[in-house]
Amino acid sequence: MAGGGASVYDDLILHISPDKFFIESLTATQVVLVIDRITYDLTLQTNNGQIPPIASRKPIAGILGIIPLVSGPYLVVVTRKARLGALQGGEVWRVVETEIISYARAEHHLTPTQLEANRRYTGMLQQVLSTPYFYFSYTMDLSHSRQRLDTLRSPDFKNRTLLDRAEQRFIWNWHLLGPLRKDPALHRYCLPVTHGFVSIHPVVIAGTKLVWAIISRRSTQRCGTRLFVRGGDEKGWVANYVETEQLVEVNGTVASFVQTRGSIPLLWHQRPDLRYKPPPTLELKQGVTHRDCFSRHFQEQVQLYGQQVIINLVDQKGAEGRLESQLKAVVAVSKEPNVFYEPFDFHAECSKMRWDRLSILLDRLSQYQEQFSYFLQSREGSVLARQSGVFRTNCIDCLDRTNVVQSMLARINLQTVLVRQGVLQDHMKVEHQPLFEPLFKNVWADHADMISIQYTGTGALKTDFTRTGARTKLGLLEDGRRSLIRYYKNNFADGFRQDSLDLFVGNHCVSPTEGVTHESPLAPLKPDQRYLALPIALALSLAMLTLSLIVPTELSTEILLSVLFWAAMIFVTGGTIFKNGPEYVDQPRLVHLPPKPMVSP
Repeated sequence: MAGGGASVYDDLILHISPDKFFIESLTATQVVLVIDRITYDLTLQTNNGQIPPIASRKPIAGILGIIPLVSGPYLVVVTRKARLGALQGGEVWRVVETEIISYARAEHHLTPTQLEANRRYTGMLQQVLSTPYFYFSYTMDLSHSRQRLDTLRSPDFKNRTLLDRAEQRFIWNWHLLGPLRKDPALHRYCLPVTHGFVSIHPVVIAGTKLVWAIISRRSTQRCGTRLFVRGGDEKGWVANYVETEQLVEVNGTVASFVQTRGSIPLLWHQRPDLRYKPPPTLELKQGVTHRDCFSRHFQEQVQLYGQQVIINLVDQKGAEGRLESQLKAVVAVSKEPNVFYEPFDFHAECSKMRWDRLSILLDRLSQYQEQFSYFLQSREGSVLARQSGVFRTNCIDCLDRTNVVQSMLARINLQTVLVRQGVLQDHMKVEHQPLFEPLFKNVWADHADMISIQYTGTGALKTDFTRTGARTKLGLLEDGRRSLIRYYKNNFADGFRQDSLDLFVGNHCVSPTEGVTHESPLAPLKPDQRYLALPIALALSLAMLTLSLIVPTELSTEILLSVLFWAAMIFVTGGTIFKNGPEYVDQPRLVHLPPKPMVSP
């Protein structure tokens, strides 16, 4: 994975003067990148002492990019990093801290409305950058799987810069790097980062030293939060799409096993409306059908990964059941020769904590796993095996149930790889390795938490099974706590988070005249007094009901009538609030929600 074209400069010094930024590499001191804070020009100049002595000096780990906001452009840099490990000689790092630096030295030219909008935009950038975690390497193609790298390899490809040969789907600062991408001479200053999960562990299994790693790459296509972005779109892009690769390095030989996850590739939504679980709803869009969305999605997936097995873990009854029925019908009508459908009602099959019944699913999938194989490359670079297809797993969120099944498929692959590499004998099982087994479970549980935090704002559910191999009552209680946090964030915080993602990946671009020639989309909304009154009335009714129950020393007819009255008030106001639920939800304001669609029968 390391080597090839020009690497990215690692140790940089940012010099800040009143009118310019000077970015100097400690490994290439003969040149300096100069960013003019007034004209916004970027130039690569010979380093001949033009950095003024008065400039402040700041060591940085890399440049994430430049983004224009209301007050002007901002430079986004990595100020702290943490080393995660090495794969095939290339070091992998995690972003720890970032800084957003304004080109403008003052904001006196902005109106109060513009100042507030600019403050919110910078808050959005900080929101995304503080979401765990972003990953990078100065020398490795972290955005590519091992097999994809081997498929793309050519003298021309190897001589490209890391930015040029990166997989754009998985580069989260592609939009931010726009001003720098225009000039190939500046590419060594561009630090492409991925978002998702990376775990690298040197381990010893049955006396053999090896490196075991998990790399998950979250797609920027149709990125968003849990309830605001669901299903697919007219391009075939789906929500919460993640490519997960398990890597095993033994004595220079590398094995790679890729799986994917992504929202059900149909046109559907599940917008928050204060209900604990709003029903997923199929929708009709002009000019595009469910089959269009499905076919476009899988045409791209087959081209990228080969044959596809859809592992659909949603409930086969109720609201989720309608999605399952529609997906089954579209699969049948589409007749895609390289797409296979395997539905499994996770909740019904594994009810009452009968998680051993997952073996039923694994038995059905075993024929595909043997057929698809995995990518295997020798120390000398020759390809010993290729992966001809992938498992594409989904539940309703593509989180909790999905992660359980993916971890089990990864374990089966790991067993096969270790036996083939001679690490384990045929009769030995990876789950019986006392030092490695707890690590395997905890890494996959950490993986579940990380992918879930990025999509929902909370850790995953059902991780007690992943960590311990069994479902526990304490795990159920923890799931309940996390579900409540999810409910709050999805209804009252995710509008801002959705806007943050849309701003970061370039779905929304800030106009420099925003708030002057046209109103800012972040301009304060005029609150409807009717909707403000109801929560106040509900709080008052709760308080009065509590007082009516606690204060009196004995029960009387008047007290009983008071209790009934305030209980009725709670029922009426609460019901009215839920009836108008979307009015109380924190809605996105940058990329407008589509008009309410017609619901398909």
